[in-house]
Amino acid sequence: MKNRTNKILELLTRENKIEVSLLSEVLGVSQVTVRKDLDDLESKGIIKREHGFALLRSMDDINGRIAYHYEVKREIAERAAALIPDGATVMIESGSCCALLADALTVLKKDLTIITNSAFIANYIRGKSNFQIVLLGGIYQQDAQVMVGPMIRQCVENFYVDSFFIGTDGYSSKVGFTNRDQMRAQAVRDMASQAEEVIVLTESEKFSKHGIVPLNLKDQVRKVITDDKIDSEIIRELEKQQIQVITI
Repeated sequence: MKNRTNKILELLTRENKIEVSLLSEVLGVSQVTVRKDLDDLESKGIIKREHGFALLRSMDDINGRIAYHYEVKREIAERAAALIPDGATVMIESGSCCALLADALTVLKKDLTIITNSAFIANYIRGKSNFQIVLLGGIYQQDAQVMVGPMIRQCVENFYVDSFFIGTDGYSSKVGFTNRDQMRAQAVRDMASQAEEVIVLTESEKFSKHGIVPLNLKDQVRKVITDDKIDSEIIRELEKQQIQVITI
């Protein structure tokens, strides 16, 4: 099923909307099997269903971003989860890899406290575990389902954690990791100030892109977890900055 799910999401990210009958033909399985796969993806909020069709959610919506390179992101998330001991308190910001990390933790770990500015993450893992969820307050951005603004700093100053997990919209050799949104970038900076180390979770293709807002995390980033398609020059560049690169 894992390979079928990956193929379905690859097709949807390319076509955006596709007939169930065509999926059945391409995947070489019955329409009943395809519908079961689609039901599972819809229950996770990744896709939408219409009569006879499957649709990818908007890429402005975090569910749509989760669908893009889903299996790679899932593997990155599971590798990141291995770094966290049972009973720990961790901080996780909004983002697709981060949401999948939170979900992986519900399966792999016990008795965690998760501090996040993501209302999506709080809801995504609701009912899946006995974790304590601390949702930081602020201005609610509806598409990303994330809290931003000056209240984030006020709330997060009540905590200090070992590890803070973030995503990124891109990377530049000049300025480091970047974001598309100024307010979300500031929320990341405010949360990073209350962590011993920052760990970046991202697909390798993000290293060929960059957002318009530098995160300005300086020497706070200690690890990057990504896939093995990352360019060797980028790995060397990151390691010169004392950043450990973990590939899956």
